[in-house]
Amino acid sequence: MADNELQVAPRIITGKKVAALRRAGQTPGNVFGHRVESTSVQADTVELTHLLRAVGRNAIITLNVEGEPATRAVMVRKIARNPLDGKMLHVDFYQVNMSEKMRADVPVVLTGTSDAVTTYGGVLMQMVDVIHVEALPADIPSEYTVDVAQLTELDQAVHVRDLHIEGGKVTILSDLDVVVARVAAPRLATEETVTAEAVEGAPGEAPVAGAPTEREKDKT
Repeated sequence: MADNELQVAPRIITGKKVAALRRAGQTPGNVFGHRVESTSVQADTVELTHLLRAVGRNAIITLNVEGEPATRAVMVRKIARNPLDGKMLHVDFYQVNMSEKMRADVPVVLTGTSDAVTTYGGVLMQMVDVIHVEALPADIPSEYTVDVAQLTELDQAVHVRDLHIEGGKVTILSDLDVVVARVAAPRLATEETVTAEAVEGAPGEAPVAGAPTEREKDKT
């Protein structure tokens, strides 16, 4: 089989009976999409696992459904796993139209080392995990990589607008001003700021909503 290609078979077993299917080395799944009737399928668990390890997120997979004359172009939309052992329980495939734009989430991966962290003891914070985009299926990136070496001072940040976007092919739907990653000051500095603010606000108390003010009390 070619790269990014998977053989599946139609599935007639549903409900609680799929447990037996899993014990037999098959993973249940569904194929669905825009103007596409949902189809229940099953895939060899070993082959499916190898494929998912080899391809990145948003990769186009050629799905061979047993008994169908033509292949289907799909993306993995969701994988359900057992929370105890991480074993795959179910996989959803989204059938795409290669000539029709679609929306997808692209993961953000931080790489490199920030001087603001190693030199000044700052804390690297990743504020968003995915970027929302729209593009043709073949143009959707598997991930966006952010090199945090560009963050050399405390409180510096990388915004969505700073990401390297393929010109004209991908439309960013996320807010361009949103912070992707930043280096926060050390906790000690934060605690000192909070303490100072608490001292400044100590002499007085904020009025309770709906309670009379001192001037109103004098009138009563």
